[in-house]
Amino acid sequence: MFFLPFFSVTTWTLIVLALTLLLLYGIWPFNHFKKMGVRGPRPFPFMGTLPYFMKKGQHFTLECNKKYGDVWGQFDGLSPLLMVADPEMLKVILVKECYSTFTNRRIFAKDIFGPLKDGITMVKDDRWKRIRSTISPSFTSGRLKQVFPIVERYADRLVKTLDTEKPDQSVDVKKFVGPYSLDVMTSASFSIDTDTTVNPDAPLSVQLRNLLKFKIWPFFLIMALPFTQHLFRLTGISVLNKTSVDYFYNLVRRVQHDHKEDKSGHSDFLQLMIESEIQESDIKDGVEPSKGMTDPEIVSQAFLFIFGGFDTTSTTLTYILYNLALNPDAQQTLQQKIDVHFSKDSPVSYEDLMNLEYLDNVISESMRLLPTAPLIDRVCKKTFQINGLTIPEGTAVGVPLSNIHRDPRFWTSPELFKPERFSKDHGEDIHPYAYMPFGLGPRNCVGMRFAVMVMKMVLVRLLRDHCVETCKDTVVRHTSFLTDADTWLIVETRSHHVSNCFNINLLLIWIKYLPYLDMLHFFLSFFLSSFRYLWSLIRFFSPRSRSSLRLVEGNCNPPSTIKSAQQFYLLS
Repeated sequence: MFFLPFFSVTTWTLIVLALTLLLLYGIWPFNHFKKMGVRGPRPFPFMGTLPYFMKKGQHFTLECNKKYGDVWGQFDGLSPLLMVADPEMLKVILVKECYSTFTNRRIFAKDIFGPLKDGITMVKDDRWKRIRSTISPSFTSGRLKQVFPIVERYADRLVKTLDTEKPDQSVDVKKFVGPYSLDVMTSASFSIDTDTTVNPDAPLSVQLRNLLKFKIWPFFLIMALPFTQHLFRLTGISVLNKTSVDYFYNLVRRVQHDHKEDKSGHSDFLQLMIESEIQESDIKDGVEPSKGMTDPEIVSQAFLFIFGGFDTTSTTLTYILYNLALNPDAQQTLQQKIDVHFSKDSPVSYEDLMNLEYLDNVISESMRLLPTAPLIDRVCKKTFQINGLTIPEGTAVGVPLSNIHRDPRFWTSPELFKPERFSKDHGEDIHPYAYMPFGLGPRNCVGMRFAVMVMKMVLVRLLRDHCVETCKDTVVRHTSFLTDADTWLIVETRSHHVSNCFNINLLLIWIKYLPYLDMLHFFLSFFLSSFRYLWSLIRFFSPRSRSSLRLVEGNCNPPSTIKSAQQFYLLS
């Protein structure tokens, strides 16, 4: 058999058998939703439904929602993901049965995340409850008031950097607000006075940018071949940059040591965790104490404060400014509210900032259209029945926020940016489980109040003296996902912006009344033509005009002073 060189028939049989078994391995989970009676798109071997998502993005989930209803099944590689877009079902999954059944989030091989593996977003069950109860006091109103001056100081620094920018120069909004978020997070967490707003190339900023450059290939490999996660754990492969991880690990350790040595006390988040430190020996036989964190857990939460808080806050701020630039009417209304609440150059108090309702409406509406995390998930710990559907143990449940936040069943004109829909007095009747930008239930975002305060502070300081506008580099997308390349805007002083708005308004008035102006132009033209005709008759019958006309008619050449037929007509 010349077409099968180098191997015997037995060897080729074993190769074919191995390839067949590998193919079966790549499709064996795909009957999961058929057993449940749940429909969904047809998956590809090993990759599941990921190719659809990579090709269509968020449009893929919208298409599935329209085709299969509020419940459908899809696969991230070989991992089944039950998608649920029914608010009544989500009320049970995210709130009522959170502690008993849907406590944990889906994690792909947490060992590849290095120091983040003990973070509150990755731990499970009673361990999560203990860490959550320890961290929650960091975000009470009293604690937020203590760190409020830090937030205000860095917001002022950010606005002052605009004095060095050239007028009408477009800026990458994510890079503009990113250093502000980083400075606030590090200062509020560790009492470190960083200044990456002025010096964006500082080591802290550079190392964080490197840390955010994930290695994507391990995720895809684990999704397609789940057994490879054990290889990653044995080999120590991480999705994070090792140099940056070591930099932040040493930084946290150094600050932690300084806090323990300094008995004067600090009001930052790290100090609160240090005061709650427990020994690993306090956790006996898997029985968790009600509060406290071990030393590795403190390091993980410190990592997470910087890593998670910086990126999510700066991304959300970018989306808000992007939406305000696309909707100048809402921006102008917000500026009017800011002018009423805060006089120029006056300090901003915590109470006044929290009571600015229209700013809350703008933030809420922006996070509805462009949620920072378009998908959240929970894992079913035990077999559970809901609405006649049986969810097997271990099944991950996904919540497509981008679908629910734009569903016309729950929102009027869902594609429009309308902050007024969140008004307490004149807003819409919003379904309480159809809006969840920070998640819902006991496992929602623990730092959302701090994040909102950080965003509100910089928005007030920025929009009090400046405006944001679109530019030629701005990309307008009517989807729930943007890239950093889409959000280039112009930030300029309000006096210049008012002049531009005045000119734009005049143009809009001209366009609005254009039909009436055409009619007015017709009557004026008719009146001037009639007046010109009557005037020419009067001049014709006057003696001086008749002699002049005869003189001209007697000459073949007109006078040299008459340079055009129009002038000749007027002189006549």
